Amino acid sequence: MKAVVDRIMDGIAVIHFEKQDTELHVPMEHLPENTREGSWLKLNFVPDEDQTNQMYNRIRDLLEKVKGRQKK
Repeated sequence: MKAVVDRIMDGIAVIHFEKQDTELHVPMEHLPENTREGSWLKLNFVPDEDQTNQMYNRIRDLLEKVKGRQKK
């Protein structure tokens, strides 16, 4: 997937996705060092299985805690 940096305001890049009417606001600190207005970016979203599992476990534990309180 490709996107272009349309503009940068107050350290936030406004990125437009190619062939879509969608924009994304990203802090410049998360972009490559030489990114500027007009820069094209290749985007690659990669699942973070560890984080997903951690959050799943946290939510499961909280639900179990809530269920335990409801039984009393």
